[in-house]
Amino acid sequence: MKKLTIALALTLMAGSAFAHFQMVYTPESALEKGNTIELCHVFTHPFADEHTMDMGLQHDSKELAPVEAFYVISKEQKTDLLDSLKPITFKGHHNSGSAYKSTYKARRMGDHLFVMQPAPYFEANEDAYIQQITKMIVNVAGAPTDWDKELGLKAEIVPLTKPYAIWTGSTFSGIVKSNGEPVPFAEIEVEYLNHDVDLATNAMGPAYVGAPQDSFVTIGIKADQDGKFTFGIPKAGWWGFAALGAGSDTEYKGKELSQDAVIWVQAKDMK
Repeated sequence: MKKLTIALALTLMAGSAFAHFQMVYTPESALEKGNTIELCHVFTHPFADEHTMDMGLQHDSKELAPVEAFYVISKEQKTDLLDSLKPITFKGHHNSGSAYKSTYKARRMGDHLFVMQPAPYFEANEDAYIQQITKMIVNVAGAPTDWDKELGLKAEIVPLTKPYAIWTGSTFSGIVKSNGEPVPFAEIEVEYLNHDVDLATNAMGPAYVGAPQDSFVTIGIKADQDGKFTFGIPKAGWWGFAALGAGSDTEYKGKELSQDAVIWVQAKDMK
């Protein structure tokens, strides 16, 4: 079943020119001091903003399934954040989709590791589901605590590089895992968040750059036999990494499921 699920994920990628990414967005991942931060949770195409998906879309109901899990880990303490999620309509350049916003008091010094597990999304064009278990880390005051914590998720990218302390032109490395075990030769999609996210209006801003050809929009890389990968970061901003079909679940409501591991990292220019 694992091979079938990876094949499904690749088919989904081929069916659209650009890849799906579950975002957990906040403007700044490295805070000088504690603060209350805003987060935006939207299922979209971060480079091209081609289409905004309805989070939790199901094939057998007009209702959207709720988020399965949303929590933060700080100094090994887990806090459930499901009640903080507020439904919104997020406006892309081509359409709008159902998404969420939340606020969080990032007051404690150290790392705040967010995990978003949305309900699987039904991709009607492929008659299959996608679920992207997503991690994003915010640091307060520079003290590292939980950034490299392995959570044993069904689909997970464990960072080997601090995701909030990356200079433009350096690299990001991680290990793709499923239930704590490496996923050999995992297929990984990489996309740049090519737009401002306007938290006041819940909308995508103009594009920063253009791609010379579609293959530059979604960059494909592979992990090695131990599930490890490294990618050079060419531009400042947010970058998403999605390991396709890495998860142990391969079916949902009687249909194929691609359970992906996603992580977001932020690079800064050296000035």
